Amino acid sequence: MPPTVSTIISPEGSLEVLSQHEVNRLRDTSANGLHDLLWRCALAVLNCGNPTDDGREVMETYHDFDIEVLQQDRGIRLKLSNAPADAFVDGKMIRGIRELLSAVLRDIVYVYNEIQTQQRFDLSTGEGTTNAVFHILRKAGALKPSLDPGLVVCWGGHSITREEYNYTKDVGYHLGLRDMDICTGCGPGAMKGPMKGANVAHAKQRRSLGRYIGISEPGIIAAESPNPIVNELVIMPDIEKRLEAFVRLGHGIIIFPGGVGTAEEILYLLGILLHPENRETPFPVIFTGPAGSADYFARIDEFLSYTLGDKARERYRIMIDDPIGVARAMREGIDDVAEFRRQQQDAFYYNWRLNIARDFQAPFEPTHESMANLALHRQQPIHELAANLRRAFSGIVAGNVKEPGIRAIEAHGPFRLHAEPELMTRLDELLTSFVEQGRMKLPGSHYVPCYTLN
Repeated sequence: MPPTVSTIISPEGSLEVLSQHEVNRLRDTSANGLHDLLWRCALAVLNCGNPTDDGREVMETYHDFDIEVLQQDRGIRLKLSNAPADAFVDGKMIRGIRELLSAVLRDIVYVYNEIQTQQRFDLSTGEGTTNAVFHILRKAGALKPSLDPGLVVCWGGHSITREEYNYTKDVGYHLGLRDMDICTGCGPGAMKGPMKGANVAHAKQRRSLGRYIGISEPGIIAAESPNPIVNELVIMPDIEKRLEAFVRLGHGIIIFPGGVGTAEEILYLLGILLHPENRETPFPVIFTGPAGSADYFARIDEFLSYTLGDKARERYRIMIDDPIGVARAMREGIDDVAEFRRQQQDAFYYNWRLNIARDFQAPFEPTHESMANLALHRQQPIHELAANLRRAFSGIVAGNVKEPGIRAIEAHGPFRLHAEPELMTRLDELLTSFVEQGRMKLPGSHYVPCYTLN
């Protein structure tokens, strides 16, 4: 058992007052309570800096950990029992970790009270879902109307090589030198590197208010603890709202090498940009990595070309081993976004005009039945095929790193995917390349596939 600390702390500036009903819900350990969700997310934040991507391993290691919300005369406090000692210095919790822990509490309470249990937002409609994403981001303080466009979303894998990780830092550095901020999924690898690079650049430019935004959801954050550079954390209730938050909040996207999670994000993004109503909407997308990653992007490009066609390839650029060129291209692309939104009198801080089809908003629960029933064929509109491929990759991510998915695979065996023969061959080749390149799990771990292709 690793060293632990037990203590009582006050939340850091994000949520100080809760009703008795809210406190009771956070304490409730039944299926209808919020304690288990708070427990998982809090443990992930307190485990900040640990590179493991096995959420169940962390939970088993710290099975004696507990968190309790105490209601006192001057607001709430958090009682932590057997918390990971790395979150503390000389018995005092690191301030950044305390801020992230408070953000977790804020978003869990807000999403439950205002999004999931009220009729204020109709989550069965596109408009209601987009409004819900907006309000979660606003509650978190992530919307900054006074800032010009400059927020770059960085996607990529947690399981990348040292060369690739250093490259992500280099790209982040050159973005930071050009007055751009970083938004990622907040985990390790390609999510951590750009923030580290930008942090150094912002310091050199004497830019004291650099933004390092991490957007996650309970299943992911429980598996991949946020990296310590994140200074704004937002927890979305599910993966679909998380992905929508990225494309609504960001002004451009850079995609580094990754695995199925990155492929899922690429398909989500291209599926949206290929919608006819988004044809004229500028949104810079760059695939990039060091020279050693060229084959990875060639495989991705081939798969996208076959499944989604040449129109998809027109929506992204591949730039290999050129961090300065990537930063310059992204700066130019974001300047085009700013001019377009000025002309359209649209907000800089939230992309209301982007049309997101319902297939990309409706939550997908990866079960053995739902995975087997996915329509993986080319006799459908390309944005619908992109949506179904995205769901397939989402299920593989769940089977790889999310605790419910891991348990489902253990109980019932691997997910089964069915597709037309040629598409199945292409999909098999892509997934096999991910395994061969060690992109399914962290380096050094043996990967056992959580899927079969029929």
